[in-house]
Amino acid sequence: MIRVAAVGDIHMGLDSQGLLRPAFDTLPECADLLLLAGDLTRHGTPEEARVVAQEVRGLPVPVVAVLGNHDHHDEQPEKVTAILQEAGVTVLEGEQTVVRCGDTRVGIAGTKGFGGGFVGRSAGEFGEPLMKEFVRYTRRSADSLHSALRELDEEGCEVRVALTHFSPVADTLAGEPPEIFPFLGSYLLAEAIDTAGADLSVHGHAHMGTEHGMTAGGVRVRNVAQPVIRRAFNVYQLHAG
Repeated sequence: MIRVAAVGDIHMGLDSQGLLRPAFDTLPECADLLLLAGDLTRHGTPEEARVVAQEVRGLPVPVVAVLGNHDHHDEQPEKVTAILQEAGVTVLEGEQTVVRCGDTRVGIAGTKGFGGGFVGRSAGEFGEPLMKEFVRYTRRSADSLHSALRELDEEGCEVRVALTHFSPVADTLAGEPPEIFPFLGSYLLAEAIDTAGADLSVHGHAHMGTEHGMTAGGVRVRNVAQPVIRRAFNVYQLHAG
């Protein structure tokens, strides 16, 4: 049994130091790894990233993250990534990583993702260049997630997790205004997950959404935005193999 702790949208600022560390210090008792599903900072500044880094530095479980839209706001995602990596966090964007939990190889494929909407009510690559680029950005994110999940399959990982910030399904957006669904996720992410295969999909971003959902292919989806789960992290148990 693999125990996956996950949380997103912790939105840490300069006044947040130490808020989550006491809870994170309990992770070895209840989880094998920690996933951070983006929006780790409020405005994406290096100073805020250093606060996040201190919260997770030296934890005795692997920490894997993706960035969110807030982490891009200050237009310094590379610096945010570097600060987190220096603290021991593996930050993914269209990439994958493998961590060992006992004798089990757990693979995590991650990307921020982007919007666009869901089947029947989604944007298309048509019209103005800006609209086409909007959808192509999401498609590139989904394609990179698909490739990363396939690589994990080829590496023989017993457990595979898709980690994103934007949602792959509309299920976990229930509670959000329907008008903003296209800005909260995209069905292209779910297609990537279903065609490549995964045991769990974890995302954030939808603060007023719902925790539980599922892709059309039957992959469990969990919205771990902190305003949704209302705790420092949730733990999900996965059977190896």
